[in-house]
Amino acid sequence: MIRYALRCEQGHDFDGWFRSSGGFETMRDAGQVTCAECGSAKVDRALMAPAVTEKRALLTTPRNKAEAALEALRRKVEENSDYVGLRFAEEARAMHDGDRPARAIHGEARPDEARKLIEDGVPIAPLPFIPRRQAN
Repeated sequence: MIRYALRCEQGHDFDGWFRSSGGFETMRDAGQVTCAECGSAKVDRALMAPAVTEKRALLTTPRNKAEAALEALRRKVEENSDYVGLRFAEEARAMHDGDRPARAIHGEARPDEARKLIEDGVPIAPLPFIPRRQAN
């Protein structure tokens, strides 16, 4: 989905959501996009400013006690375990089966992989945050 700021021939500003840029153009050309204020079908995209947030504040400054607690948990996990990425299910199973030495790990697993690990008695738990490598 894509959100566009729109303006009609009378200068009225409004916005709309569309499946794609091409979807907007097809609907506009068919007269299906009309001004919310005057009903004019002569509508085009208006200039939009991107919604940009300050990266530093977003990623490093907790806004409340819950975010601070999650950040503390994240730090503890990252400091005391090895990140194994997409190999999480493979590593967890190998340690459970005794094929690799046991150690604390964290990583990523598809839902079906996690379900299978749980069904097989491998002790895992979901973490309430995504890896930093994906948090940008």
